[in-house]
Amino acid sequence: QVQLVESGGGLVQAGGSLRLSCTATGSVFEINAMGWFRQAPGKERELVAHISTSGMTEYADSMKGRFTISRDNAKNTLYLQMNSLKPEDTAMYYCAASTAHTYNYWGQGTQVTVSS
Repeated sequence: QVQLVESGGGLVQAGGSLRLSCTATGSVFEINAMGWFRQAPGKERELVAHISTSGMTEYADSMKGRFTISRDNAKNTLYLQMNSLKPEDTAMYYCAASTAHTYNYWGQGTQVTVSS
């Protein structure tokens, strides 16, 4: 079992920055990929970015150039640096971990609200 706890969300003005963190505990040695997802009210959950154990990254098109995903394997922590935030980035952000071929562990989420 893997437990994930996110932190770092909050309220920020448009154009501002936030850094999300996600700390993993439990069977962390089983984790391969990790990722950030988000879900806005009335919308489906969408991928923000993910990163493999080797550090390969992939981003959703709307986040490229603004968001940066990284992981510190020694600290079992995943990060998401978000710059140039827009009101449409307002959502609940979830950390996820994969120990198989899909994301099978999820955090509780951290709210990000961007005011215009």
